[in-house]
Amino acid sequence: MTRILALDQGTTSTRAIVFDADLRPLATASREFPQIFPAPGWVEHDPEAIWATVLSTIREALAQAGPVAALGLTNQRETTVIWDRATGVPLHNAIVWQDRRTAEICADLRAAGLEARVTAKTGLLLDPYFSGTKVKWLLDTIPGARERAERGELAFGTIDSFLIWRLTGGRVHATDATNAARTLLYDIGRNAWDAEICDLLGVPLALLPEVKDCADDFGVTDPALFGAAIPITGVAGDQQAATVGQACFAPGMLKSTYGTGCFALLNTGAARVVSQNRLLTTIAYRLNGETTYALEGSIFIAGAVVQWLRDGLGLIARAAETQNLAEAADPAQDLVIVPAFTGLGAPYWQPDCRGAIYGLTRNTGPAEFARAALESVGLQTRDLLEAMRADWGAAGENVLRVDGGMAASDWTMQYLADILGAPVDRPVITETTALGAAYLAGLGAGICPPPAEFAAQWALDRRFTPAMDKTDRARKLARWQRAVAATLAV
Repeated sequence: MTRILALDQGTTSTRAIVFDADLRPLATASREFPQIFPAPGWVEHDPEAIWATVLSTIREALAQAGPVAALGLTNQRETTVIWDRATGVPLHNAIVWQDRRTAEICADLRAAGLEARVTAKTGLLLDPYFSGTKVKWLLDTIPGARERAERGELAFGTIDSFLIWRLTGGRVHATDATNAARTLLYDIGRNAWDAEICDLLGVPLALLPEVKDCADDFGVTDPALFGAAIPITGVAGDQQAATVGQACFAPGMLKSTYGTGCFALLNTGAARVVSQNRLLTTIAYRLNGETTYALEGSIFIAGAVVQWLRDGLGLIARAAETQNLAEAADPAQDLVIVPAFTGLGAPYWQPDCRGAIYGLTRNTGPAEFARAALESVGLQTRDLLEAMRADWGAAGENVLRVDGGMAASDWTMQYLADILGAPVDRPVITETTALGAAYLAGLGAGICPPPAEFAAQWALDRRFTPAMDKTDRARKLARWQRAVAATLAV
């Protein structure tokens, strides 16, 4: 039995994919779950709704493909849950990575001059994006929670930890190094929870999970859930799993994943590169106790801008419609959308600014909105890659490997190559997040080959090469930069 189950728990949906020993997908099941918006800038998930999608998708995938040898888990990062160790019941809805409610906490810490100290240890900035201040908010807000946490009655975790706890019947409270590195509580140099930062945020160490390698023993599933115990042998945050799935194992390799947000990671090897351009230094993966680092740039709104066209404005019925609309847009109209619905991420890190639209005319319609929405993803990516090139200092153009839902759009990927002025490679398997989770589980279970052999199997579907005139590119970039500056100024 060499089949591997990958569980991809994302921001808007949960997917279970069964792969064969050659990491070809055999069966897939997917479920969306509700997004909860209690206040402007606040985003929550019901952990029980997520758990229900996990059970249903795994059961459906196993019914299609049969028994599996191992399970790999990948997850939306930074989303924060605290639950009762005795009952497994969450004390509050999960606070999602997009949530901005802790902006004031972050501002107070910056005003106290603490950001440099936190960044030196964690590689992160003081921003509501990360889990640490979300944990503080929960402990400060839920009556009696802090006292219970100090007594060891509660457990904190990002979604991976919560699901590992549930999958193992409460026997394992663990996370992996990539998810730990996104909490704002973890020293990525020492590979350990940092007592000073935990004390600073009032987070008891008793609340925290054990940190393991990405390919490791995370226990086995409760046999009552799926009819048999399944070893959990691979775990990584979604963007790190995509980095693995894209086989970006060599320093200088670069990938960008286009899901709800967009996340670009540049492998920097054993070196922790300190960004001078407000990028994040993070863990790409940890295997056999050896840590590989990365520079990361995070865009909060990518595919979510297409969801906004569909659900917020009602301009489209399906996301796939945007490509035909973009192709039909009036080229004389220069509509610009800055999708700062939950603030702007890297390299700006402005949680309080909000989205804006520039260049509206009487003739602006759905086609122009669709084109501007798709262009905003490429333009934000350009900002990230310029910052990465400045920090990394490597000569020449980097080829960008892309994946995620938006990578299926030829129009969007061609625009991305055009605005970057660099090649964009789309692999045969674009579900690289799940692929990375499956590979890590297979590695942990002794089924999959070492990284160099896995990298040799990476297959190109299509390379998009720049075709835009340099003058047009410069004009579009200048207009985008003016629009971002105006949005930040409001």
